[in-house]
Amino acid sequence: MVAQREMPSGRLRIDAATPFMLHVIVPIVQGYRKRYPHVTLELNTNDSIIDLLESRTDVAIRIAQLKDSTLHSRLVGKSRMRILASRGYLEKHGQPRNAEELGKHVLLGFNQPESLNVWPLYGADGEPYRIEPAAYSSSGETLRQLALQGVGIVCLSDFMTSQDRESGRLVQILTRQTSDVRQTIHAVYYRNTALSSRITSFVDFLVDAISGGTQPRNTVSWAQ
Repeated sequence: MVAQREMPSGRLRIDAATPFMLHVIVPIVQGYRKRYPHVTLELNTNDSIIDLLESRTDVAIRIAQLKDSTLHSRLVGKSRMRILASRGYLEKHGQPRNAEELGKHVLLGFNQPESLNVWPLYGADGEPYRIEPAAYSSSGETLRQLALQGVGIVCLSDFMTSQDRESGRLVQILTRQTSDVRQTIHAVYYRNTALSSRITSFVDFLVDAISGGTQPRNTVSWAQ
């Protein structure tokens, strides 16, 4: 009875970019709910940075460097970036052998943040390669779907594409030229005593899932 009274309970509002929500959080919800049946999850998606107080968010997953020093944060993991295309696209357009040839292809990029259009390889000038996208999106999931349809080449993180690579739906290109660049992923929140057990339960479960403890299947290549 004491353990039951100490179990976290109540509503926990979680916000994450659409790809992270679909590919990482959704697969662990059933396991989390089984362990913490008294917590009601509210899962919201937003592909831009949000104000936690304004949006009434308890925990946000942020991908990239943190700037708001007023937030508490915990490193969830790091996920590698890779340059990818579908087999259909490569059969039709050929496979680029270097950054110069890559520039002649249909490249798909982000309208925000602009830093995601600097891909993890170097041009002939020795500078990081900045692409000129033929199509833009604010959502990595949209770019993933475009790549799966053979529209063009993308640079996306392992957490949303590892299964595509394993199945052959997407193929990594320019493997040797690609630098080992990993996106940092944090859980961020304001310290709130009333919410602390709920926040801790979810973040601990998420980190454990990513490290392989509770994840139902290996969907991500992570580095802690």
